[in-house]
Amino acid sequence: MIIRTLPLRHGRLAVPKPITPSTLRTLATALDRPRFQPATASLDANGQSPSGGRTLEIRDPTDPVAQNFVFLQQQKALHKPIGSAVEPHYKPHDLIANPPSPKDITLELLMASQAHIGHATSRWNPSNAKYIFGVRGRDDPIHIISLDVTAAYLRRACKVVKGVTERGGLVLFVGTRGGQERIVVRAARLAGGCHLFSKWTPGSITNGQQILGACRKKVIDHNDIEVLGFGDQLERSAALKPDLVVCLNPLENYILLHECGLHNIPTIGIIDTDANPTWVTYPIPANDDSLRSVQVICGTLGRAGQEGQEIRRKSAAQGMWTSMQEHGLQPPTHGQAQREKEMREQEAMLAQQEYEEDARTVASEELEPVAKEDSLPYERDRPLSSEELAQASESARHLADWETAGVVEP
Repeated sequence: MIIRTLPLRHGRLAVPKPITPSTLRTLATALDRPRFQPATASLDANGQSPSGGRTLEIRDPTDPVAQNFVFLQQQKALHKPIGSAVEPHYKPHDLIANPPSPKDITLELLMASQAHIGHATSRWNPSNAKYIFGVRGRDDPIHIISLDVTAAYLRRACKVVKGVTERGGLVLFVGTRGGQERIVVRAARLAGGCHLFSKWTPGSITNGQQILGACRKKVIDHNDIEVLGFGDQLERSAALKPDLVVCLNPLENYILLHECGLHNIPTIGIIDTDANPTWVTYPIPANDDSLRSVQVICGTLGRAGQEGQEIRRKSAAQGMWTSMQEHGLQPPTHGQAQREKEMREQEAMLAQQEYEEDARTVASEELEPVAKEDSLPYERDRPLSSEELAQASESARHLADWETAGVVEP
């Protein structure tokens, strides 16, 4: 190996130009490396490559196209170890499969997710003045959100979610914009709460007994195991209400936030520069239009809820209960629990029978037309016998007599 100085700036055409210090690079090359290596491949009798791939045979080494191609391959081989690999890089699915935890929140992560981009200055809400860092742009200026404030308010919201789930509270995640479905479901599953990614039904909290009264409810113990025997009491009980609501787009869910305020339900919301921070209890100033920003914030809140659930389960395993709810239910008797268990088994058996019957019906409907189509060509193409011809003519004669007598209409 020798060290050879090769000027590289615009490829091979830069060689005859005057050499400047900025165009010099030191490269290691082999001493016996040829400048031109013709690429040839052996073909079989049919003119195909033995490996099955497409190959190119260079017959004229003086061809400019062949020279450029070989020079390109040589440069790729020489420059392959030069440069840097950017790690880690952005993977959209990672924010849903593995959301960041509250301790992973950094200003770099928030800036990379575009959480600092606000709306145009003409659309700003004066209540957001303490969250705004500055203005960017001259022709179409936009507000820039202070990421220091965003990180601080996000950590505070994570502590709230963690405290609610640690005490056995119910958290509702709401995100009704397009593309927010997966992260809403993922965060609710981590925090052990509920999710909503469709339109909010007005009155679900203020008039919940009429709208959600028919929904099934269940009672669980401190280890999240369902306790049977409360069926009759749950039918007469009021509809459940969330202990905390996380709203990813407050502008489209003002009715939800208003109902939560009427029933003293705390709320957490992503507040952009055009929203009113007084609509929610715990605002998080950030960009609510960036899907990546929403995924980072919602995933972090879901991780905080997961930490609270783990603390609650560990305490319950040790016999220390951190959640005591006033539900007003009486302990069921052994007979009530046994009857409800039998009813559940009967319902499951009936559902299984209905499913099997529907499956057999669908299978028969799919096979019946095929059998008819298979029989039609045979019946149509088969020639009629003399007896069948005689029966057909006699039936036609009787039909004509009945039409004449007025028994049937022609």
